[in-house]
Amino acid sequence: MVCVVFNPGDELRDFGRSLATASRRPIDLVFVNNGGPSAVANEVAASLGGRVLPSGGNLGYGGGANVGLATSASEWAVVANPDLVWEPGSLDVLLEAGEAEPRAGSLGPALLNTDGTVYPSARAIPSLRQGVGHALFGRVWANNPWSREYRREHEHASTQERPAGWLSGACLVLRRTALEEMGGFDESYFMFFEDLDLGERLRDAGWLNLYVPAARVTHVQGVSWKSKPELMIRAHHASAEQYLHRRYSRWYQAPLRAAISAGLWARETVEVRGARR
Repeated sequence: MVCVVFNPGDELRDFGRSLATASRRPIDLVFVNNGGPSAVANEVAASLGGRVLPSGGNLGYGGGANVGLATSASEWAVVANPDLVWEPGSLDVLLEAGEAEPRAGSLGPALLNTDGTVYPSARAIPSLRQGVGHALFGRVWANNPWSREYRREHEHASTQERPAGWLSGACLVLRRTALEEMGGFDESYFMFFEDLDLGERLRDAGWLNLYVPAARVTHVQGVSWKSKPELMIRAHHASAEQYLHRRYSRWYQAPLRAAISAGLWARETVEVRGARR
């Protein structure tokens, strides 16, 4: 299991306590440290028989994850955020689902918000129409049809396993053969969209991204960056631009790329101003 950390706090202790009951199987735990020296990471790793691996600098999420993933060749690789709380047995449920479905390249649990509601973590690969509608209206009209279609929120009420376009990178179980076929995460995404990119590549190669709601994990989102949201807002929009420019990369789509950049710049400006208030 790989967990990328950046100056973690008490949330990592909660992660460690819950991980102790998440699986009956032995877990090879690696904290990849993208930040400064961390007594908390050392403490939690020692309590679980894991280790802390300095990354040598802030490599971003995908880059840090790849460093940790390279330390093992086990059949299953797990990538998890440090601000998760695992329900007992939840990791075993994911692994058993993967063993039962050989086409599953990645598997993800039901991600719960701290109030117990289900976060829409199993989403469609966004069409241009969905992406534009979600970007423009997602913040001001939460129930707009484009965001609903993209987030597949109506399907998250179901307890049935189902394939998704992509799964949140906050908690992913990855089949090693599929992961190696993809070459891991694309490290050119510093943060955000690396999970969408990986899920899309897995799907295009014939693998399933399998949502397993019987496995439940609570995600305390944004613990590491709530004090400096501007940096994450800018990183999110930079990754969105990169992803969309790659998708619409043909020469005749240059006007579309310019429109995308202009729209993202406007959205980023509004969000940054809001974060500074």
